[in-house]
Amino acid sequence: MADAKACAVQMQPLPVFDCETAKMATKQAKLKPECKYGAKCYRRNADHIKAYSHPKRKADDEEDTPDCPTGGGDRPKKVKVAQDATSPDKSAKSDVDPDNTSQVPGKTDSHKEDEEMKQDEGIKEDEEDVSDSEEDEDVDASPMDVKQYIKHKYLVEMPQDFYDFWEFCKTEDSAAPTDVFKRVLGFQLVGPFDILAGKHEGVTHNAGKKPNFLRHWRYYYDPPEFLTVVRGDDDTQFHIGYFRDDPKEMPVFLAANSAKTSCVLSPRGDNLFAAVSFYAKDKLKGKEVGGGDRKWLEGVCRRLEEKAGQLGLSLDMRTKSMKTRQKKVVCNSFHGAGIVVPVDENEIGYRPVPETPSDLKKILKKIVDARTEKERNQFFDPLQELITLVQFANDECDYGEGLELGMDLFSYGGKVFHSTILHLLPLAYQLLRRTPYAKIISTHLRHRRHTADLSELG
Repeated sequence: MADAKACAVQMQPLPVFDCETAKMATKQAKLKPECKYGAKCYRRNADHIKAYSHPKRKADDEEDTPDCPTGGGDRPKKVKVAQDATSPDKSAKSDVDPDNTSQVPGKTDSHKEDEEMKQDEGIKEDEEDVSDSEEDEDVDASPMDVKQYIKHKYLVEMPQDFYDFWEFCKTEDSAAPTDVFKRVLGFQLVGPFDILAGKHEGVTHNAGKKPNFLRHWRYYYDPPEFLTVVRGDDDTQFHIGYFRDDPKEMPVFLAANSAKTSCVLSPRGDNLFAAVSFYAKDKLKGKEVGGGDRKWLEGVCRRLEEKAGQLGLSLDMRTKSMKTRQKKVVCNSFHGAGIVVPVDENEIGYRPVPETPSDLKKILKKIVDARTEKERNQFFDPLQELITLVQFANDECDYGEGLELGMDLFSYGGKVFHSTILHLLPLAYQLLRRTPYAKIISTHLRHRRHTADLSELG
């Protein structure tokens, strides 16, 4: 009798409501036209999903990576691709600001848009970056361990000339070494110099959280490869920083950028003495500096040159190491520094984005300038095709194409591209064994601001 009852329960039909609902959903899905990108499509736009059907697929935030010789080592693990969650600051934009999409209907309420994106992508308002976790705060900041502390906070090592320059500044002004050049040149040492100066000690914000140094003085157009160490004029958002292709390697050169007006990185020698000396000498060419300030600046230029000579550092703007790197550049980039990725003897590792820089900029401009969501989706199609080609390139171990396209989108600017950048760059960095850069770009885009006030120390 018990067996008969159990059998009767098992044979009980499904409720009519569930069955009919499933049939109706299936019928509606079949009535939709298929998206031409199929399973390769990564769009999450509600209008696009409603208008087109898509085959069942894995979540786009997990990408399988092939086992290829170019990346080296074992097969990479799956990488979680973060998504943009916050609006950039609108208080200090340049005259031509690709971030400004307020003219697009349906985009006027940026806060509502951000909340919807967070719900879609599982990002919470109070989500913490990994670098803000408790284990990140346990590193000893004593002078003995300061180099280790800086590496832990910034995920890269600083070169010896960085520390030598700090000692030079302390001899110039032991009371305020970060401000040695502030009065005459308008330069202030920032970033990891703030740790050497002890400015980070005891600083907390956001309900007791300590500063996130991955965002500390990271300007709008600073790629993960770039680390700011000198800030200048706030009006142009001028700053100087170290540039390195791989986080495991030392910087190849220093570069300057004025983020208010351009994404271009201008090389300024391979050490900090050369970069600051260049601008000090350039200042002396003008007539605006006179009297005691000119005499002081002339003396500083002389002392910089003497110290660089003692340390065996070149003051040339284009050194041998920089020329050697230039030979390894596989493509130009919007920021002007070029991109370097490993390419083997079979030329596996890079294939170019199949659009000229000028044509790609035209595609991106149409997307940014679109007046309606429908128009923007239409203009997005050519970019979607390029993204699909990047996916093919990754399958065949040409990881450089994804880095190139993602970096060009980042350098062009515009919040409308943030989710696409996060679809491309973290994966590219993971495949290239440059994982710290994946963390940096994800953190930056969550808090990307076109402003000069970028200190995490309050």
